[in-house]
Amino acid sequence: MKSNLLQVKDLAIGYGSKLVADKLSANIPSGELICLLGSNGTGKSTLIRSICGFQPILSGSVLLNQLEVKNLGTRELSKLIAVVLTDRVVVPNATVEELVGYGRSPYTGMLGRLNVADKIIVQNAISECGIAHKKDSPLSSLSDGERQKAFIAKALAQDTPLIILDEPTAFLDLSARVEIMQLLRNIANSSGKSILMSTHDLDLALQLSDRLWLLQQGGPLLTGSPEDLLLQNAFQSMFKHKGIEFDNKTGLFTVKHSQHSEMAVKGHGFEYVLLRRAFARNGVKTISKKEEDSTWLEVCKNGSVHFKFYREGTYVGQEDSIEDLLKLTLKSVQ
Repeated sequence: MKSNLLQVKDLAIGYGSKLVADKLSANIPSGELICLLGSNGTGKSTLIRSICGFQPILSGSVLLNQLEVKNLGTRELSKLIAVVLTDRVVVPNATVEELVGYGRSPYTGMLGRLNVADKIIVQNAISECGIAHKKDSPLSSLSDGERQKAFIAKALAQDTPLIILDEPTAFLDLSARVEIMQLLRNIANSSGKSILMSTHDLDLALQLSDRLWLLQQGGPLLTGSPEDLLLQNAFQSMFKHKGIEFDNKTGLFTVKHSQHSEMAVKGHGFEYVLLRRAFARNGVKTISKKEEDSTWLEVCKNGSVHFKFYREGTYVGQEDSIEDLLKLTLKSVQ
């Protein structure tokens, strides 16, 4: 059974007298990837900074290895938590290897000189993050995804039991976001380190995280495995917004279109799903054809796929393209 590395107990967070969220309680077991989710303005970054000890908590406690974070000094804390923030850190003229080497600073003393053991840790971190071929490259020459891997390697070289990242996939394209999430999951699985990251990538978080923290406006935190939170319908209320709904079966958001008419369809399968989506975008609800329907579409699969259109019981024509089918049929239902 995994032990709890970090415990958040009845935490209240904010700035000065301004309360952002309270009654926050959660645990981080060892060796897990945890994703922190929530709408903008709920206080995800504030919670991250409070856990890291970067800003004072209003009440409650944050325990790391049973030690109160607020009572730990900077050097002691830097041996327990490595942090990667959203802020674009500028390290003039530094190479990847030099940046990752800075991760050893809690252990190198005043002069910051790396010994043989330090250098091995740095090289291993660079290799684990898949950027060994870039170790001599200046940071300024890296892509956004490679740059983020370099900062993750720096956190890995810091050799802490907990790594915390604030929006590590922000500004990245889809393939880079997937790579970063897979990298973090592999680190948690292979190293036994715990990783807490805030993100807006709900679809990736549902697929790759061991546990989710859902931060609601003002609190509290809902926590659990992605599957258990789906069973509890936790996402519908959290991300409720006019015109958008969360589909528990797919784990995706769907846009609710206003619909002014209906079109009967005879058919099934993937082609029908695409047809339904295209018509919904144009304000038309697709329904299964009944015997009494005199105007309908038929999805035909005879080698190639095509769509037949019948109006008032009479065959009008067919199209192979859904775009062309919309042009043929929309006037009949508007």
